[in-house]
Amino acid sequence: MRRIDPDEASALIAQQGFVYVDVRSIPEFEAGHPEGAYNVPIAHLDAAGMAPNREFLAVMQSNFPKDAKLVLGCQSGGRSLQAAALLERAGYSEIVDQRCGFEGARSGFGIEPGWRPRGLPVAVEAQAGRDYASLRGKLK
Repeated sequence: MRRIDPDEASALIAQQGFVYVDVRSIPEFEAGHPEGAYNVPIAHLDAAGMAPNREFLAVMQSNFPKDAKLVLGCQSGGRSLQAAALLERAGYSEIVDQRCGFEGARSGFGIEPGWRPRGLPVAVEAQAGRDYASLRGKLK
């Protein structure tokens, strides 16, 4: 599994045609996300906390071919790593995990800043067709 930092993720998007898939919950995505990101939550936020999104793989397969160039990100790197492993097992071949997520992650050396703290482009509105409701609507 290839794991990269947010600057490397931004470069892959700008220079090599990768797209960012934010696997955080819908409310987290709506509070701010990498500009141009798609939202396919690996888990949903409900009254009891986080519950697995049983449609995650089906929604991904309905919207992205197995050779799609995908950068996966979440809040701090845990959920995106889980999603990347799931997609690799399903046959996706161009998966990259952004290891410290949108806000950042603790490491042995302190906190590694994520996408937002590095000053990379952030949006609160999803581009047309990139919110979860739109992507889920394409289920086969």
